[in-house]
Amino acid sequence: MYSEKVMDHFQNPRNVGEIENASGVGTVGNAKCGDIMRIYLDIDENQIIRDVKFKTFGCGAAVATSSMATELVKGKNIQEAMQITNKAVAEALDGLPPIKMHCSLLAEEAIHAALWDYAQKHGITIEGLKKPKSDIHEGEEAEDEEY
Repeated sequence: MYSEKVMDHFQNPRNVGEIENASGVGTVGNAKCGDIMRIYLDIDENQIIRDVKFKTFGCGAAVATSSMATELVKGKNIQEAMQITNKAVAEALDGLPPIKMHCSLLAEEAIHAALWDYAQKHGITIEGLKKPKSDIHEGEEAEDEEY
């Protein structure tokens, strides 16, 4: 069901923790499954992501996608970080089951939320960045779910 990379990032997550006085912090959640992801960015004066940490409350796929997302953004400039999509996170993990793709979307949105926080603190605009949603399903039509 899960690739070896997903299992490795779940069992040995990279960059767990938080950064005191982070340049940007982004928190997003998924009310449907209960996952919550927070990403901390330390961005230097050249807009390079020097360090990144995460804290995630969620399933194994949420932990793995958080871990991989931090690996993908570390050392990148903010424009390069903007290019990291949920698809890129999933591909870097050698795929995710379709039912777990929302976890990679959570990772993408958490990166964007942290970049938004950074931009707000520094009074800058990051091309292509939109105000983050606190829940990745915000704005969607309510769906009737059967149990």
